[in-house]
Amino acid sequence: MVRANGAVSLRELARVVQTSEVTVRRDVRALEAEGLLDRRHGGAVLPGGFTRESGFPQKSHLATAEKTAIADVAASLVEEGEAIVVGAGTTTQELARRLARVPGLTVVTNSLLVAQALAHANRVEVVMTGGTLRGSNYALVGSGAEQSLQGLRVSRAFLSGSGLTAERGLSTSNMLSASVDRALVQAAAEVVVLADHTKLGTDTMFQTVPTDVITRLVTDEPPPHDERAATELQALADQGVQIAVAGTGQAGAPAGEQLPPGVRGRRDMPLPVQRGGRMPGGQFRGPGPGLGAEPLERTARVADLRRR
Repeated sequence: MVRANGAVSLRELARVVQTSEVTVRRDVRALEAEGLLDRRHGGAVLPGGFTRESGFPQKSHLATAEKTAIADVAASLVEEGEAIVVGAGTTTQELARRLARVPGLTVVTNSLLVAQALAHANRVEVVMTGGTLRGSNYALVGSGAEQSLQGLRVSRAFLSGSGLTAERGLSTSNMLSASVDRALVQAAAEVVVLADHTKLGTDTMFQTVPTDVITRLVTDEPPPHDERAATELQALADQGVQIAVAGTGQAGAPAGEQLPPGVRGRRDMPLPVQRGGRMPGGQFRGPGPGLGAEPLERTARVADLRRR
């Protein structure tokens, strides 16, 4: 699976081999010792330092439940009549599907998938950048995309990426994608990063959004044993990033602050602040209408992971 996708979460590995994440973590550690892969927070990647970028088909099957929860929370931050930019990615595509219900919304995007998700939303106006199509993630990139964003001003930018660290911020593996993402950030008053826990602590080649520019991070709840992901979240919060963690409870909300529906607060993390905005734009017209209780025998399981 790691060889095919470039990266995979421990949750996904545990689901495939039908055992616990704790057991899979031990096996991943053994495979790392053999130089077959590198461990990352909550997952594993191909060996060799910086992670490479997976194509859209591979990304779309990774951490699907986490992306859905993150998209639900991110959509609750968007207000009626607001103007936003939405970058390319599988998580932002999930967000776009939920934005179709927000009346009077204007969405600027370089993603064909985001535009397609909103194509039939009668009350949402979609503005697409120019640029050259990058087929691996169905995004418009290059100087045409960047120039079309000049002079633009919106309330928020929703971006995803390949990795997120407190030290470097959001990063991606492709130079052209990184350059367009930076242009999207320049157009927004606030920057909201959508990243599941497997991306926390992962560093890739090209920085897109420095930590001090990120207003808010929407992520999922790291597994209880993933102390490094929790530490990364705390480091981001210490640098002023507001953290919204997708969950089912309302615990941890400080007095006088209300968590949006679906956000689980952390006692030591600041909460989001809502703002709005509006901008004119053109219109895009799209096409017409439980984990296994008993672990597997260890050598067989490691061999199975190697084959995947």
